[in-house]
Amino acid sequence: MRPRDLKEFVGQSHILGEGRLLRRAIDADRITSLILYGPPGTGKTALAHVIANVTDSFFHEINAVSSNVQELRDAIKASKERQRANNKKTILFIDEIHRFNKAQQDVLMPDVESGNPVLIGATAHNPFFSLVSPLISRSIVFELKKLSKGEIVTILKNGLRDKKRGLGAMQIKIDEKTLMFLAEASDGDARKALSALEVGALTTRPEDNVIDFNMKVAEESIQKKAVIYDKDEDGHYDTISAFIKSMRGSDPDAALYWLAKMLYAGEDTRFIARRIVICAAEDVGNADPQALVVANAAFQVSEFVGMPEARIPLAQAVCYVASAPKSNAVYLGIDRAMKDVEESRTMEVPMHLKDASYPGAKNLGHGEGYKYSHQYKDHYVEQEYIPDKKRYYEPTDIGYEKKIREYLDKLRTRRQ
Repeated sequence: MRPRDLKEFVGQSHILGEGRLLRRAIDADRITSLILYGPPGTGKTALAHVIANVTDSFFHEINAVSSNVQELRDAIKASKERQRANNKKTILFIDEIHRFNKAQQDVLMPDVESGNPVLIGATAHNPFFSLVSPLISRSIVFELKKLSKGEIVTILKNGLRDKKRGLGAMQIKIDEKTLMFLAEASDGDARKALSALEVGALTTRPEDNVIDFNMKVAEESIQKKAVIYDKDEDGHYDTISAFIKSMRGSDPDAALYWLAKMLYAGEDTRFIARRIVICAAEDVGNADPQALVVANAAFQVSEFVGMPEARIPLAQAVCYVASAPKSNAVYLGIDRAMKDVEESRTMEVPMHLKDASYPGAKNLGHGEGYKYSHQYKDHYVEQEYIPDKKRYYEPTDIGYEKKIREYLDKLRTRRQ
């Protein structure tokens, strides 16, 4: 089901959409050396074939795992002879190009610079770390992203319809829910999804010439259990609700289970991390201020490393937040303040607190009488910070917040 032209190619619209650089270069037959990098099954090899087809170029494929310098020299020599003989351009496609050592990459340099052959390298590793700088500087780097579930479903449907290259000659009964499960379980990998579809179709005994490709067949084909976790239905909302309430209820074991369920079902790690951060601020608060730091660090690290490793910092943050002492005093405080702002008369900023940094401000009386706290004992001085005295934040006697409460009580006693 490899696409033969850009019309058949599904996904990567950020580089292949109308008006995008790579699309314009392909349409105009002005392809220079490229490095395509991204996760498996996102279309790196397929795109190289499409480029060769559209530009009517000879396609020479090498795998860096099994290749050597001599094979490279032979391929480059053949491309030059081909150009001299019939003026036909050669695309030298090197899969897993990051496996080449420096000497092998250096062999490519002169001919890549001259444009014959045109190099297209594919790698799942960031080329800025895995390839030598001179090769990077002579190539345009394009990142391919994981295919969305909708794009995977489109590819699966194409495979079910196509009678010559796909499974269109077979009568296969499969519903949208099963297709969506295959799309979710394949995690953006079209090759994995198509392989599961093919295995399931070819190994299921037909009844009355119809193959019933049901959820059980899908689970066996892709070797993953279907979890009830529909993104727009109750399974999604019920699970995230249980996850948050388990952290709030100080049960790290339950929280880890719901985390595992969400990760297994393919939930966006950023969505999960945001919930942990919110719980750290809302339900732990100043009872353990470190909880928010740990949660935010897990958010950033999980986004940096990606799955499957992202499960580890997320789990660390979940256990920390669930095990931390709890207080929602901060959450209640900001809600009280927001309610006052929304419903009551808006208070004017006291004159001594107004900005006095710009020319003419002091002529207006701004900042006059302001007391700089650090010039007083214990870095504290009594003065008015709000016209109507309000009490929004009420620290509890739990965890670190007990120390905050004791400190604020001490200051209030001094004021009295």
